[in-house]
Amino acid sequence: MFRLETEVDKDRRLLLGERLHRSNRERSPELRALLATPAEHELPLEVWAMDGRGVLAGGLTGRTWAYWLHVDLLWVDDRHRGSGLGSQLLAEAERVAVTDRACTRSRLETWGFQAPGFYRKRGYEVIGQVDNYPPGVTEFILTKTFG
Repeated sequence: MFRLETEVDKDRRLLLGERLHRSNRERSPELRALLATPAEHELPLEVWAMDGRGVLAGGLTGRTWAYWLHVDLLWVDDRHRGSGLGSQLLAEAERVAVTDRACTRSRLETWGFQAPGFYRKRGYEVIGQVDNYPPGVTEFILTKTFG
């Protein structure tokens, strides 16, 4: 018999993640092959754009792991849209991922009303979509191969 609990528990969440990662490594020779390589650990990657007054004009947050860049967030203030700032942020993140972290590919998710066209123009390909996530919106999954 099990007792199911639904409260938020940071310590259990960390323990769960550790156990899942250990289990995955035991079952996957590909994940074991990453051990002791530069790509073994997930590392944050952030690029910030500050305007002349030191105010945040845009930014990109993501992470690298297993020779992949995963872009989590990319935002540009409305006043700077169309200036090329988004392209600069993405290009810098890709440069760091390739040059400093030996990444060979990138992935991200974006909603249909956000920027799938922006990413396609920068070499990303739609590899999947989730309709009605959230209701009435389509989420796109895109990847790019570097080089």
